[in-house]
Amino acid sequence: MKSFFKTLLASTLGVIIGSVVLMVLSIIIFAGIISAMGSSETYNLKDKTILKLELEGNLAERSDSNPISKLMGNPETIGLEDILDAIQKAKDNDEIKGIYIKAGALTGGLANIDPIRNALLDFKTSGKFIVAYADSYMQNTYYIASVADKVIMNPRGSFDFRGISSNLIFTKNFNDKLGIKYQVFKVGTFKSAVEPYIQEKMSDANRLQRTSYLNDIWSHMLAGISDSRKISVDQLNTYADRCLTFMPADSIVKYNMVDTVMYNPGVEAYLKTLVDIEADKKLTLASVQNMTGVKAAKTGDNKTKIAILYAEGAIVDSDEGGLFAGGPSITAEKYVKELQKLRDDDEVKAVVFRVNSPGGSAYASEQIWNAVVELKAKKPVIVSMGDYAASGGYYISCAANTIVAQPSTLTGSIGIFGLIPEGEELSKKIGLTFDEVNTNKHSSFGGTTYGIPFLFAGFSRSFNEEESLVLQKYIESGYDLFITRCADGRSKTKAEIDSIGQGRVWTGSQALKLGLVDKIGGLEDAIKIAAEQAKVTDYSIAKYPAKKDLFAQIFEDSFSNTKIQAIKLFIGEDSFEKSIIKQHIQSFDMQMAMMPDRISY
Repeated sequence: MKSFFKTLLASTLGVIIGSVVLMVLSIIIFAGIISAMGSSETYNLKDKTILKLELEGNLAERSDSNPISKLMGNPETIGLEDILDAIQKAKDNDEIKGIYIKAGALTGGLANIDPIRNALLDFKTSGKFIVAYADSYMQNTYYIASVADKVIMNPRGSFDFRGISSNLIFTKNFNDKLGIKYQVFKVGTFKSAVEPYIQEKMSDANRLQRTSYLNDIWSHMLAGISDSRKISVDQLNTYADRCLTFMPADSIVKYNMVDTVMYNPGVEAYLKTLVDIEADKKLTLASVQNMTGVKAAKTGDNKTKIAILYAEGAIVDSDEGGLFAGGPSITAEKYVKELQKLRDDDEVKAVVFRVNSPGGSAYASEQIWNAVVELKAKKPVIVSMGDYAASGGYYISCAANTIVAQPSTLTGSIGIFGLIPEGEELSKKIGLTFDEVNTNKHSSFGGTTYGIPFLFAGFSRSFNEEESLVLQKYIESGYDLFITRCADGRSKTKAEIDSIGQGRVWTGSQALKLGLVDKIGGLEDAIKIAAEQAKVTDYSIAKYPAKKDLFAQIFEDSFSNTKIQAIKLFIGEDSFEKSIIKQHIQSFDMQMAMMPDRISY
């Protein structure tokens, strides 16, 4: 019998090891095939080509070329950098006769849409045509499409035009029913991230700031459409109040919001007339992805570089994520290393720090801020803000030599908060009781279960008055440090920063007047400023972090998943989950510098 169990154990272990090895080998082979399929190749432009600009998916700073993500049904991520490069190449190459905008469901803020619109306006100076078409226009894609020489929509399509909003779901009553309460520690009258957990509606201060920045963004949007379509802003607001979404297409034409209606084949036939090819011939359409394989018209001295460091997502201390981890993040450890490398690279004469972040961990933000300060001591650092550079996003930006923002960038939100659940009532409802033995007065401060502090904070008891005071002072010290960093970076007093801080969110246009940013513009403007401050005229652009090749992306993520499955086999599902929880809780930052607001376009 003993021999039997030995044989069984050896066989089982062999099967497990063999399965893991086979899985890894399969991943390598599959990833190699996908990588070869997805590799970028030189794309040769043909005469009478049209650039097809498909506005569909999630708009991010940089593209996500992972085909597995697409196979899993995730929306495609299109990179702003690729779109802008494609438009510039289309302008510079004589083979491309025009641009065809195919508008769809595009998720992206106005600050990252503005650069596309501005690039198209610049493209029009070449004399080439722009045609836009959509089955259904969203407000943000129409804002882009309005620059076109001809704006077309499907006869049975829809036209969404109703203004913009910012909506919140308040969970307080739901939490009360469950028996969960939240203990809040914050600094900032306008720091509204905690409100959904403890209130039933917006505070007056939160409503004031949202009303202010929404109206500013909407006014900017209307001004652009008004200029392109020659419709007054007042008239556009009248149309928005009519909710054009449910109106027939001929009414949209009558209002001059679009020029005509056509089905898709009609649009294709129309494009053929513009490039002067016969009706039975096939159109030559180049995608944004195709254009990545077209050599840029201008190249610089490779030994003299202006670096662009892209930072997108929530700011975190450490990152165990991968391609399937729910979006990009700005990891302190990674970005400190990137900033140090750029500091020590003598070929890099200046750095453009491209920040698109609503914030996150105050501790992680401080580490990145320090690395920016060290970099700035050796060479110019110019911040270019995307959709968001707020709270922690502003923290990591404030030390730059110059800050450039779009008019509708959401920035500021200089404030700190801490949010801890209290489940004492819930514990009673589900039959949990607690008892404890302590060596000191505050040994059980925050509560611990399985050695995990704060996860079950308040499940045994809520914070007492003295403990609450300690935590509030801790949050206040974080805010004091935050406004100190901002005051030093912006050459203002702490009192001046506090007067425009308090967690309040500002648009880029508003922030310019307040002195939180220096210039309204995009990434290209930031690059020009960087070159001027570095006193260089002939240079190349180097982009960081370096993109991993497709094989590495797929392999690393798949290997990580394989490793997780192997760990579960040996230590058990329950133990594995506890180890993951503990790892995340231990890296939890009580001081959060984050602005979770989102705008519905």
